[in-house]
Amino acid sequence: MDEPDSLGGRVKRYARVGAAVGGLAVRYAGGRVLGLPFDAGAHAGDLKEALGGLKGPLMKVAQIASTIPDVLAPEYAARFTELQANAPSMGWAFVRRRMAAELGPDWQGRFDAFGREAAAAASLGQVHRATSLDGRPLACKLQYPDMAAVVEADLRQLKMIFGIWRRYDSAIDPSEILAELSARLREELDYRREARHIRLYARMLAGEPSVTVPAVEDDLSTGRLLTMGWLDGEPIARVVDAHPELRNAVARSMFRAWYLPFYTHGTIHGDPHLGNYTVRPDGGVNLLDFGCIRVFPPSFVGAVIDLYRAMRDGDEDLAAHAYETWGFRNLSRDVLKVLNRWAMFLYGPLLKDGVRPIDETAGTRYGAEVAARVHKELHALGGVRPPREFVLMDRAAIGLGSVFLRLKAELDWQEMFHDLTDGFDEAALAERQRKALAACGLPRPE
Repeated sequence: MDEPDSLGGRVKRYARVGAAVGGLAVRYAGGRVLGLPFDAGAHAGDLKEALGGLKGPLMKVAQIASTIPDVLAPEYAARFTELQANAPSMGWAFVRRRMAAELGPDWQGRFDAFGREAAAAASLGQVHRATSLDGRPLACKLQYPDMAAVVEADLRQLKMIFGIWRRYDSAIDPSEILAELSARLREELDYRREARHIRLYARMLAGEPSVTVPAVEDDLSTGRLLTMGWLDGEPIARVVDAHPELRNAVARSMFRAWYLPFYTHGTIHGDPHLGNYTVRPDGGVNLLDFGCIRVFPPSFVGAVIDLYRAMRDGDEDLAAHAYETWGFRNLSRDVLKVLNRWAMFLYGPLLKDGVRPIDETAGTRYGAEVAARVHKELHALGGVRPPREFVLMDRAAIGLGSVFLRLKAELDWQEMFHDLTDGFDEAALAERQRKALAACGLPRPE
């Protein structure tokens, strides 16, 4: 395997993805100009194969995009959800060079021990276990080299994919979605920013015993190396399969981990991927990755609650106000009704009193059938342009719903929602948010 910092490795990587994307353009053009058949399913398989073995952001973006209704065709969404976060790890010689670049040539003397094999490998970097000089277990997240250039190259490819699909199907204008994914992905390159995100989450979840956030080791961290305390835990699938009695406790912990920061500080973890947390023996969760974090204006959070009330009360005017607050523009009544079908699906579990599964239709892909119907109706109405702020909130909702479905959790979702939102005060959230962001050195949302 070519190491990612080699010119040959990068050229081969771009060639594989470029060929797959170019193939999409050729097949699309052939269908439009020559009347040739276009098999989206077959091409989705080709593109998934090109992405699946790569270390890099395009794989990560494809995973996120696959959970946003209608930004990709169903054939592509189905294929991209199969992509795994882990990729083959780099060898020891490569790791030594990268660590020396970040901490200096004597870097090994700053640890009591440092694992040669990666404990986890993902799209932008890999994690090694280590031990501090005073005996504490550590996790060292080391970014692959030249990732800024890789990100920009991948984003150009993604823009081409979205542009081609926009010409093929006009139901969703993905321009704002691309802008949001691009901004968040560029932020993920900055591990100093991620360290500030960790401190923010430690502050927001300080009183929540079901969620653990790692401590940052500042003297062993840089812009491309993030060293944290190691948190022991098991992958969610392994725990739930072995201990089904924990499924509801894990689901409750996940709900609190994602939505308590949102309703108290306007902050959401935008990537509830299974690799971003582990489960403790008591059903609590360890949060491990804080690259994809979104801070919202307080008015956005208020609109999320307004839309819940609109769905509960059948209030179309309040729903329209909520969508407009989020950034949707020029919504006709017909488009509003279609959006409300999606909103009713997302809010459905919160509208029903009592203990129940997250989805009572026994579907295997959370929201897929509803999304397909919404897509068809939006296409007939000329399409819609989702605002940037919508992207990661929707991603979190669908991602968590899929986790709850996998857990087979049965909880009183309405009660948990009201525990977080009753007495909501937008001004109070704004003040909490201001203090927390200032304390952690993070900018306020625009």
